[in-house]
Amino acid sequence: MPPATRHGRRRDTPPPRTGSSEAETLRGFLDYLRTSIAGTVDGAPEPQVRTAAVPSGTNLLGLLHHLTHVERALFLGAEVRNWQATFRAAPEDSVAGVVARYRETVERANVALDACTDLAAPLPRHRPGKPAPSVRWALTHMIEETGRHAGHADILRELIDGATGR
Repeated sequence: MPPATRHGRRRDTPPPRTGSSEAETLRGFLDYLRTSIAGTVDGAPEPQVRTAAVPSGTNLLGLLHHLTHVERALFLGAEVRNWQATFRAAPEDSVAGVVARYRETVERANVALDACTDLAAPLPRHRPGKPAPSVRWALTHMIEETGRHAGHADILRELIDGATGR
C-alpha cells in the first residue's frame, strides 16, 4: 500500500498495466484489488474496525474476513455452510491476524491459479459432487466480489479515521 500522506490520505495507485494476455490481465486486476483491500484494512483501529457503520451491520474487518472465505471456497475448494457468518471476524481475531490470513489465502489461491493454463477449463476443486466454474468465470467473479467490497471498505475506513485512497 502507498504510504500515508497529510490528512490521512494515501496516494492513489492507478490500475495495473498488465501483460497482453487475457489471463495476465485478469490476474493483474485481481491482485491489484486484493492489495487495495488488504491495505485499507491493515492498521485500522480497534474497536472501530469491527463496529458496524451502516444499518446492514457491515464492518471493515468483517469484509476482509468474508473475502478470505470467498477466496478459499472458489480457488481452494473449501466449503462454506453459512455465508452470512463469514462477515463477522471472531472477537479474538486481531486486525493484523485477519490481514495476514487473507494475504496467506491469496498466496495459496495464486499457487492454485498458476497451475491453470486454460481459462475455459474448470477450476480444480477439492469438493466432490460440485461442478467447478471455469477459470475465466472464477477470476471475473473474484474481481467483481473484491472490487465491490474494496469500495465498501474504502468508505468504512474513511468513516473510521479519515484515511482514504487505494
